[in-house]
Order: sequence, then C-alpha cells, then structure tokens
Amino acid sequence: MDAVVTAQKMAAGGDAIARLEDGRVVFVDGALPGEQVRVRLGTMKKDFARGVVTEVLDPSPHRVAPPCPELANGCGGCGWQHAQPSAQLTMKTDIVVDALRRTAKLAEPTVSVGGSVPEWGYRTTMRLAVDLSGRVGLRGANSHHVVPLAECPVAHPSLSALIAPLRVRGAAELTLRVSVSTGEATALATDPRGRAVDATIDGLPDHVAVGSSAALHEHVAGARLRVSAPSFFQSGPLAAELLVRTVGAACGHLLRPDEPFLDAYGGIGLFAATLGGADVMVVESSPSATVDAAVNVPHARVMCEPFEQWTPVPVRLAVVDPARAGLGRDAVDVLAATGAERVALVSCDPVSLARDAVLLAAHGYAHHESVVLDLFPNTPHVEAVTVFERS
Repeated sequence: MDAVVTAQKMAAGGDAIARLEDGRVVFVDGALPGEQVRVRLGTMKKDFARGVVTEVLDPSPHRVAPPCPELANGCGGCGWQHAQPSAQLTMKTDIVVDALRRTAKLAEPTVSVGGSVPEWGYRTTMRLAVDLSGRVGLRGANSHHVVPLAECPVAHPSLSALIAPLRVRGAAELTLRVSVSTGEATALATDPRGRAVDATIDGLPDHVAVGSSAALHEHVAGARLRVSAPSFFQSGPLAAELLVRTVGAACGHLLRPDEPFLDAYGGIGLFAATLGGADVMVVESSPSATVDAAVNVPHARVMCEPFEQWTPVPVRLAVVDPARAGLGRDAVDVLAATGAERVALVSCDPVSLARDAVLLAAHGYAHHESVVLDLFPNTPHVEAVTVFERS
C-alpha cells in the first residue's frame, strides 16, 4: 500500500514524521522535513504506521545524492547521507528540543547548536559483522544481512584500508581501531554476545595488535591516552576533542584544581585526563577501561564498579557519561546523594536525556542548557552535553 505524505519533522532514531489521511502518525524512512514523498507502507498499527520513501515528489533544498556506493548495495551504516551535513546538525538539534518538550515537559528548553566533526573520514573505531564466508562489513538497514565493504568513506583512511582484505573464522564480529597520532591499530574478535573469542583473522597487517590485551595510544587535548581493544572510545580523536571542549565549557567555574571532580561512567578517563583537577574520582564498570583510566590519570581515584552501586561522596561538580539508555532512577539517586551543584550530562539518545531530565528535576536539578554535537555525521546518532544546576 502506498501513500503520499508531507514530512513535518525528524524523530529520534532517524525517521521523518508525517501523517496519513486518517490522522495516524507515519514514521518515514528516507524523507526530510518539508518534503512531499510517496511512501510504501509496511507496519500498520492502530495509532501509527511505518513506511519507506519510494519517490520524492517535492524535495527539500537540503537533499543531496548519497555519495557512498556501499549505501546503494544495502549498507545500513549511514542512513542520513541524503541530507546536507549542515542540515543534519540542525535536525539533530530539533530532535533534542522536541524530546525535552514532549518527555521532560520543558516548555522552552535552551538548546544550542554545537559543533560537528568532518563528515567523512572521521571514524577510527568500527565494529564490523562477519558473514558466512568470513568477509566483514556492516549490516543492512533493518536487517541482519551483512553487506561486505570494499571501503568505508566515514572511516579514517588507515582504518578503511584494513577492511576489504580481511577474512575471519570463528567470530560474529570484529572491532577494528586505529590511532591517528601513533599509527597503532588493534583488532578484537567477539561472539554474538560481545565476548572476546580466539578467531582466525587473515589479511591483517603485522602492525595490528590482536585480542583483549591489545592496546593503542591516542592524543586528545594534550593528553596521551591508552585505549585497550575492549574499551570504549569515541568515534575518533576529533570527536573526543570536541566533546572535551564542550564538557569543559559546561563545567564552568567549578572546574578548578582545588575542587573534587566526579567522572562517572568515566571509561578510559577521557574527561579526568583532559579537564585537569588534582582530586578526581573515576567510576567505571568496565575492567579494561578502568585499567586504562589508571594509566591515563595516575593521580585519580579509579573505582571499578557500576555507578548505581557506588557509595557517593560529596562533590560540587559531576561529569556523567552513561550508555545510550541514560542514567535511570538508581543512578540519579546516587548522583543526587553527592550533593553536586552542577551536573554535566553527556547523552547519546535524546529520549533518554529527556527521561533523565525528569528524574533529575525531582532532586532539584534544573535543566540549564543542552549543546548538541554531531559526532557521527551521515547517521541519525545524536550527542548532547547538558548542564543541570541544583537550586
């Protein structure tokens, strides 16, 4: 069944929102705000529907031809290539505003357009799927099918060059990471549950370190950071630099050497290592990341435990960078128990940000400002740094 609709705005997750003639909301894959499009409808529910653009009848001035040949082959890695990069950041900002209005019930939230990394060649880490023949690639849009990659234009050239020759046996996924500053590289094979496995990997250059014990080093904001293969790192050093600058600005006058500073969900110690402070506490649940953090921030108190189980101590400033699901009630209770005057919350999902804003408000933390960043151009992934202040 086809329908002609006009896209109104973008939704969290990357689809455009339109309405059918019967008033139902329809989430449209491939449309941009303001466009009139023909849609092939798939999922049909009582209150909403989903569909895919089959023809653009009235294109947006921000529409461009997707340049990546792998997209035409079915790769689902970069679903926003049909929008100009400058328009992508604006759309992401609008998504954050909408989430704060609808879910957090903030009538006029202060949301600013931040910066973006370059749209191509920015990724230094990629988690690749392995197909039945052992080739690596990315999954298709809304599919488990693996699309083998000859190259990837969003990957740093030194990372993209590693992909095509690879053949992997005995693993479901392979995570590759390269260092822009040192030329080091790591590879980590994992099973379907993300656990490291001993796999046979053919086609890797000799300089690539393999396995859970592998590590490389990257330079961010003047700090030399060790990053183990199982540890999380941002999409690349440019993204990490932009995030550090934005979080530093969010910390404001409370970011002082004499002030205790909490880096919650601190990972490898990115913020603790780059924002300074003689009294830093890093709380992180990943064993490999806490080992990295102890190396990267030797003067810090590094605690390997879930933040929800950490015994809070008094601080005036907290930087919090949870996973996509956000903080949740238990973590917000722990955070509030620190008595922090200011919280700089890094969110990678607008809806979880809005839910956390509601929970923080219940503890007296008011939303001050969100700054939206584009750390993953050509994708619908949204990053926001939000300041909450306790009244």
